[in-house]
Amino acid sequence: MARILSIDYGKKRCGLAVTDPLKIIPGGLATVATPELMAFLDDYLRREEVELIVVGEPRQPNGQPSENYARVKSWAGQFCKLHPEVPLQFYDERFTSVLAHKAMLDGGLKKKARQNKALVDEISATIILQDFMNSIEN
Repeated sequence: MARILSIDYGKKRCGLAVTDPLKIIPGGLATVATPELMAFLDDYLRREEVELIVVGEPRQPNGQPSENYARVKSWAGQFCKLHPEVPLQFYDERFTSVLAHKAMLDGGLKKKARQNKALVDEISATIILQDFMNSIEN
């Protein structure tokens, strides 16, 4: 069974999350330096069956594209050329970083752990994936 993978694409780092093979539970996968993302995905796609990649679409609270929008779209175009067999879909990522910090706080993580930006990115990717899964259930 194939998984769904999500990416919280950032200028320096990208958080990744993935579902279990039955597509029931999303969980954090990794945080990867942005220049290494394509190589990481090439390797992951060789090992695992992925039916869809969901990429967080960076938007401002008013719905306008954020400053990272052009980078995300450019990367997505490159990915689609290299992996036309894997569909890619954008999903609104507004407020995921705020929700990730709240989840870390609610989970009782100490201040030092909450300052770990790589962990925030991975949790953000998990929130994007969970929100996406909730949207397709309705």
